Parts: sequence; C-alpha cells; structure tokens
Amino acid sequence: MLEDSHTARTELSELGEFGLINRLTSDVGTIHPSTIKGIGDDAAVLENGDLLTLVSTDLLIEGIHFDMAFTPLKHLGYKAAVVNFSDIYAMNGSPRQLFVGISVSNRFSAEALDELYAGIKLACKHYHVDLAGGDTTASPHGLFLALTVTGTVDKSKVVYRNTAQPGNLVCVTGDLGAAYTGLLMLEREKQVFLANPDMQPDLEGHDYIIGRQLKPEARGDVIRKLEEAGILPTAMIDISDGLASEILHICHDSNTGCRLYEEKIPIDPMTVATAEEFNISPVTAALNGGEDYELLFTISMNDYEKIRQLTDVSVIGHITAADEGCNLVTGDNVLVEITAQGFDHMNRGAIKG
Repeated sequence: MLEDSHTARTELSELGEFGLINRLTSDVGTIHPSTIKGIGDDAAVLENGDLLTLVSTDLLIEGIHFDMAFTPLKHLGYKAAVVNFSDIYAMNGSPRQLFVGISVSNRFSAEALDELYAGIKLACKHYHVDLAGGDTTASPHGLFLALTVTGTVDKSKVVYRNTAQPGNLVCVTGDLGAAYTGLLMLEREKQVFLANPDMQPDLEGHDYIIGRQLKPEARGDVIRKLEEAGILPTAMIDISDGLASEILHICHDSNTGCRLYEEKIPIDPMTVATAEEFNISPVTAALNGGEDYELLFTISMNDYEKIRQLTDVSVIGHITAADEGCNLVTGDNVLVEITAQGFDHMNRGAIKG
C-alpha cells in the first residue's frame, strides 16, 4: 500500500512543479565536500581539480513534452540534446558528454530510432559533445527520453542563479515568444488535420517560429561573446519556462526584486503577428510561453558599455531590492506585478511552452 488511508492527501496540481521539487528536496543536504552545488540551479556543480564539473538531467515524455503528430523524430533527438546543453551554458560552462536513456514501445521501429539518434548525433557534432553512453528499455506505451549532460567550467567563472545584486542590469539573448507561437501554429494545424485528414498543413510564412519550436539552439555563441568582451554575468539561467518564471527564479534565489520594461523585451515580428492572430498579447507569449532556450542573465552596471557592443543581447531592466517586488513597467508606465504562468508539468491546465 503506497499511502496511509488516514494521511491527508495533497494533490500534485496543488503544489505545482516547483512546489513539488521544494517539498521533496527541502531537507536534502550534501555529505561530500566535492558537491559544491546540489539541487537548485540549472546544473549540479562538482569539484574536479582545476575545473568544476557540471551535471544536468532532463526527462522528455511523449504527450507531455512533445507531440509525435508534428514532431519529426530527427528534430526531437536534436532538441532533446540541445535543451540539455543549454543548462550547461546557463552555468557559464561548456557541455562535454551526453548520456541518453530511452524507453520505447513496440509502436516504434528500429528505423524510427535511427532517426531519433541521427538528431542526437547531429546536435553532439554541432556542439562538440561526446555521446558517451546511456540505456534502453521497453515501454508499455509511447516514448520516454532521459538525458544527462556533463560539462566543465573554470572555478572563477561559474555563474549561479542566486547571485544577482540590486543595481545589476537584466539582459536577455535573442528574442522571446517565438517557440510558443510556433507551438500554437502546429497545434492548430493538427486540429485542422484531425477534423479533415484531406487538409494539408498551412505553415507557409511561419518558418522561423516553427523552427524555434522544433529545432531550438543553445546559446553557446553568446557565452563565448561574453568571455571575449570581458563580461562575467553576476547571475544566469536559461529560458525554458518563460521569461517571467526565470526572472522570478533569479530574484527569489538572490533575495532581490526586479523591474523589467515591456518595450525593451525583444520579440520577432513574426511572433508578434502570430500572437495577435491567436488573440494573445505578444508580451504575454514572451513572458509565459517558454521553450525559447535563450539566456537570461544579470551583469554589473560597470559592464553596460561592453554589453552595448554585443549583437543579439538586449538590456531589458534592472535588479532592485527585494522589498520593491518583481514588476513589469508597461508602455504606459504602469507597474504590473510579474507572475509566472508558464507550463507546469504538475498542472496540465497551465499555458504550455
């Protein structure tokens, strides 16, 4: 029997994903001095001589994280690898080895898994990562992927999410909301096809946002640009669950507040047009859509002139004292409290990104 019938039952949806993580790990400490950072960041940090070893694990489950109706297996393999590499870059490190565990039903052929692994291998080649091991097992239904990536970072250059300071500038790479609007397009065309299998998907003109959803890229290029410019972020996280969720992580863990400016948030014109087509505010898509895998980071005000010289990086706000709260300044100069509405794996009713 898994539960005492007299014990009050707490539904997972009441806790949410991060509430559940906190509940399960709040009393977890570390025993070994070699564990520099355990639970609570994009990757664990382990002592390793002159370097630190970074380790991150991710689960991808059919029906939760991906839909086989519009996700080619090669794209899935590529994306599964890249989103793990992104965690390592978010610690200011470099990914080195990838380990892939798969659980698969007999619905999939060997040729189908060849396609999946072709995508994984392509990502490893592109990012100079070794596919170093893993495991396979049967599944009663569907496809499950469990990936672990290791990486390294110089001890003096590791960046955590709990080290932002009031007065720091808030920066983001690339543009936001594209992956979510791409998902909206794919899901709409899926419904059209289910209603009428003779209808062909109409995705013309939406290549950019579709690509951002099906084949994202990790921002190792920006990590290299920051180093070349002599900029060491004061805190950093990758954007998997939406800008709002990630800035709240940084502020909560750093015991700070923030002020972001709506007009400074970078959004691609195609994202704007598609969001409006679905009657969604483009800023809402950027704040809460998720799966952009851009980097959100803070820097010292002293680095402002340096960051201005970098392409594909936007300054979108600043860090404040905790008692000032976390707020978005709208185009009308109104302060709106930032709340996270991104996809919650324990509450399927939330916005999916």
